Amino acid sequence: MAKLQPVRGTRDILPEDMRRHRTVIDACRRLAERYGYHEMATPVFEFTDVFKRTLGETSDIVTKEMYTFPVSEEGDSVTLRPEATAGVARAFITNGLQQDLPAKLFYTGPMFRHERPQKGRLRQFHQVDVELLGVAQPVGDVEMIALARHFLQEIGLDSDRITLEINTLGDLESRKVYRQALVDYFQQYEDQLSDDSRARLHRNPLRILDSKDAGDRKLVADAPQFDDYLNRESKDFFRQVLDGLRTLGISYEINPRLVRGMDYYTHTCFEFTTDQLGAQGTVLAGGRYDGLIGQMGGASTPGIGWAAGVERLSMLLDQEPQPPRPIAVVPAGEAQEAMALELTQKLRHQGFAVELGYSGNLRKRLKRADRVNARAAVILGEEEAAKGSATVRDLDSGTQETVSLNALGERLAQLS
Repeated sequence: MAKLQPVRGTRDILPEDMRRHRTVIDACRRLAERYGYHEMATPVFEFTDVFKRTLGETSDIVTKEMYTFPVSEEGDSVTLRPEATAGVARAFITNGLQQDLPAKLFYTGPMFRHERPQKGRLRQFHQVDVELLGVAQPVGDVEMIALARHFLQEIGLDSDRITLEINTLGDLESRKVYRQALVDYFQQYEDQLSDDSRARLHRNPLRILDSKDAGDRKLVADAPQFDDYLNRESKDFFRQVLDGLRTLGISYEINPRLVRGMDYYTHTCFEFTTDQLGAQGTVLAGGRYDGLIGQMGGASTPGIGWAAGVERLSMLLDQEPQPPRPIAVVPAGEAQEAMALELTQKLRHQGFAVELGYSGNLRKRLKRADRVNARAAVILGEEEAAKGSATVRDLDSGTQETVSLNALGERLAQLS
């Protein structure tokens, strides 16, 4: 029989890795709450149209990377979510959240894409995601970027390791004019474009600017600049975003080639990048999507959000997160085991992390206490048990003392 393995592009998250995951997720959750965002969750799969409407039928995600399954003979299908925003937008409409704006939402969970596995990228991966719906003003963009930067700082990614790249896509009017300018330019070189870019030329020409094909990149270098097609309202909006970032002391680099291909994206788009993960440098990306909710059938609602990959960020943590050091409860023999079990549960209810010495003689049980990196051992011997006390051994210093069981919690708290 063949040895069972995880499916290619997936991995088991063992305790050491899970602590790194939790460090990232808990930092984001904690800060999101501080900024007034509320956690929510959506199903792990949606009807396929949720993603086709939002990501576009010609996008790589829809055409190449989604896990889609038929659910009826009439052609209905469901898709494992490849990203979070579409499901959040669907939930916003379904649950009538437009009645109480702004909606400030935090989200975390697994996503699924059938792409080539590489460093920090898996076919089942995890994201943290923050969305702000109902705020049309530039201050919403500034707050969203400030939260992202604060989050990255919280997990130890300082400015010398992370760069904020930012651009504007303008409003819908500016975008329409720029789109036509791109079509006019790339049509001259249509025979030199990659197959993917030729397919995008008339459907989604902004996606060509994001092409990784070497031949496309040469053509993109001389393509029209978005800045030349921005109207005054779009320039004013972007100026206010940049002014807000400077007010908060957040440094940035303007990247005129940073784009989002879908038509519902407007104004600000941004990414935090690093050179510490190889060629694929983005660790957090976001943008304003004022047209998304309307495109999905809801009332026109402005929105901006960002997402970050937990696996990629966890690889950048400098320090290995450590589990809390427990208290070891060690019965000296079988006669004290029932008392040890009762005491263990009592200490846990008092808020201590406690490991019970399950079996073996006293020496073996103390050896296990060392192996789990216990802070102290509470030893229950026959004589101590008869007096309603225990021996507390400080496993760092090696000193020990007899402590009344009634005062045990207070003494252990001093060692924590």
